[in-house]
Amino acid sequence: MQMQTQTSSSVVERYRAKTPKSAALYERARLAFPSGLTHDSRVLDPYPLFVERAAGPRKWCVDGHEYVDYFGGHGALLLGHCAPEVVAAVQRQAARGTHFGSAHELELRWAELIQRLVPGAQRVRFTASGTEATHLALRLARAFTGKDKVVRFLGHFHGWHDHVAAGSNSHYDGARPVGVLPDIVQATILMPTDDVQPTVSLLEARGDIAAVIVEPSGASWGQVPLPPGFLRALRDATARRGVILIFDEVITGFRFAPGGAQQAFGITADLCTLAKVVAGGLPGGALAGRRDIMEGLDFAATKAAGRERIAHQGTYNANPLTAAAGIAMLEQVATSDACERASDAAARLRAGMNDVLVREGVPWAVYGEYSLFHVFTNPNGLPIDARRFDPLALGFDGLKRSKSTALANQLRLAMLIAGVDIMGAPGGTVSAIHGEREIEQTVTAFREAVRLIAADGGIRDKSEHPHHPRPSADPSS
Repeated sequence: MQMQTQTSSSVVERYRAKTPKSAALYERARLAFPSGLTHDSRVLDPYPLFVERAAGPRKWCVDGHEYVDYFGGHGALLLGHCAPEVVAAVQRQAARGTHFGSAHELELRWAELIQRLVPGAQRVRFTASGTEATHLALRLARAFTGKDKVVRFLGHFHGWHDHVAAGSNSHYDGARPVGVLPDIVQATILMPTDDVQPTVSLLEARGDIAAVIVEPSGASWGQVPLPPGFLRALRDATARRGVILIFDEVITGFRFAPGGAQQAFGITADLCTLAKVVAGGLPGGALAGRRDIMEGLDFAATKAAGRERIAHQGTYNANPLTAAAGIAMLEQVATSDACERASDAAARLRAGMNDVLVREGVPWAVYGEYSLFHVFTNPNGLPIDARRFDPLALGFDGLKRSKSTALANQLRLAMLIAGVDIMGAPGGTVSAIHGEREIEQTVTAFREAVRLIAADGGIRDKSEHPHHPRPSADPSS
């Protein structure tokens, strides 16, 4: 076993029995990729699932098994896999050309849709990923303000570049991750989010802060939610101090609402970073925001102002194929109730999964906002009831710092055995086409999964309901 955890052997054995072709492909992958992986979040012990095709809310592995999918292309597929409008647009464009190395009308139409939907998107610049978008946002903010420091928040993920490496998934004490220059880490100020007042006080006390960047959902797309009023207080404080407020909307953009978290919460940031949904499931990202800040990229504006321009290249920026997919996706977001349907489906899913936990006497909880869900597996065995669970009461330490990677892995395996693929947080993203059939199947799979885990002794039971029987070891009962 290459990725050591404490995963239950019986769950592993059942997973292995179901996925022998994935096991064989993984042995080949280990000879090509470090750890046999091409993305950290695809790690799974004893080996990842290899998928052959997908359609709508489902996908099929190389062994021919069907799964309800909540990975959703890492959150990019608001309309599900192979959305007809997106597929048709990509096929048309592929026949016309995938990369002109020139300006084209599609990039303009794509940007105009973003401007139409996203509050404050006075100017747009395309990138090839969300990581590139946050990198560009920080450089623009520093250039515009002439200041160096950036405020970030514990556990908030903004990609993998050096400026945001510390404190996202590790090094919560602000220590330097291996390979990152010390001066870059020292230019970041990591703050907690349980209370906004320390950050407000910091902004008031210091004059060297260029920007504050935040996931408006809370850390890790809402795994650690923000307290009520946090974003409004942050917006007010940054505005008073002339600090650039950056919303990282790589996940929330076009998902919380057609205009993202800015529309949903009624708060307009100075800059926002976009990816995933914005590119229709193809590689792509964007930075959007205030004209005066974005003019740091403008040849004529910087020359007229006597300022140094920020150079920005990128071979695949706004390439025609991604632009075609992005236009098709955003036209659906703009003209349909896709965001609302996805959020409604997620609410029903969360309720159904919590009902399973209550009925089975399992002291876990499922929570989240809009079209997202998170499973709190309660590694410390706290006495909780899913019906009354308040994630804010646990904060960062209780929800993220103490997360059991082994238990999350065990849940993912058990869900795969039962025909559902979730993300490793654990949790997932719900699309606009997850219907009642998918929700019912997922709730049933969740019941089977927690029973399997309980039978192996993987659930610490200190629930408020000691009269509940221990779940049956037989998933069919």
